[in-house]
Amino acid sequence: MQMKNNVTEFILLGLTQDPFRKKMVFVIFLIFYLGTLVGNLLIITTIKTSRALGSPMYFFLFHLSLSDTCFSTCIAPRMIVDALLKKVTISFNECIVQIFSFHFFGCLEIFILVLVAVDRYVAICKPLRYTNIMSHQVCGVLVAVAWVGSCVHSSAQILLTLSLPFCGPNVIDHYLCDLQPLLKLACTDTYVTNLLLVSNSGAICTVSFVMLMLSYAIILHSLRNHSAEGRKKALSTCISHIIVVILFFVPCMFIYTRPATTFPMDKMITVFYTIGTPLLNPLIYTLRNAEVKNAMRMLWSKNLISDDKR
Repeated sequence: MQMKNNVTEFILLGLTQDPFRKKMVFVIFLIFYLGTLVGNLLIITTIKTSRALGSPMYFFLFHLSLSDTCFSTCIAPRMIVDALLKKVTISFNECIVQIFSFHFFGCLEIFILVLVAVDRYVAICKPLRYTNIMSHQVCGVLVAVAWVGSCVHSSAQILLTLSLPFCGPNVIDHYLCDLQPLLKLACTDTYVTNLLLVSNSGAICTVSFVMLMLSYAIILHSLRNHSAEGRKKALSTCISHIIVVILFFVPCMFIYTRPATTFPMDKMITVFYTIGTPLLNPLIYTLRNAEVKNAMRMLWSKNLISDDKR
């Protein structure tokens, strides 16, 4: 006999219940979120308006910044506002929407990071065939597949969530709605659901991480044939990319590749890939790039000139 869902809302405990620490959470994460918005929107505007940034790499970085902006917006604004409230509740429908958007843009970010690594592999290891392999048509198809794949993944998360009956309690010891903490509240055996979660989210995180590490390992190995200056530049770029990949994927794998148990550290670990990575990506992938800096200067100069003419 199927159990009925009697829960219409959930209570979110957030990162902390201490009033002083909640104020710290509000200030710190407001600064992080504003930094994420400014950095990513600046990159989106620059790539969209600059003719010099028309290569496939910047096409992927445009979508990376877009996914970072949306991914952070799914979580951070509500988290910041909730830090000012004594009791935080989220309706069942809002919880479903947050799970869908959180997984959609999170999965999209994973796929785009893989595409960025593929682009760098082709550019460094197959430079003579780069323009043929990474044509505009191919890049467009790859990004479209990433968006569709993300939609399929997040839809699977929603189906798994809707299959769970909730009859109380309704307190989520987290700052967001996600399937993993919800499994603890379901009034049924969640073994199969958790197995499906691991085979879905866990597999995407693990396989993508292995692919990224292998691609960067191949890139680093191929650098021995490059000049000292080119090797140094590529090595600096690859190492910074690897650091961001580790900060994003290791926490994801810790959360989504284990049995349906929760730990006190889960909330802080989740912060790394929900708040930290969208803030770091524009700094590591784009703002350190000389071409992007030059394009930003030109864009800034054009705006100043147009303002002076007025």
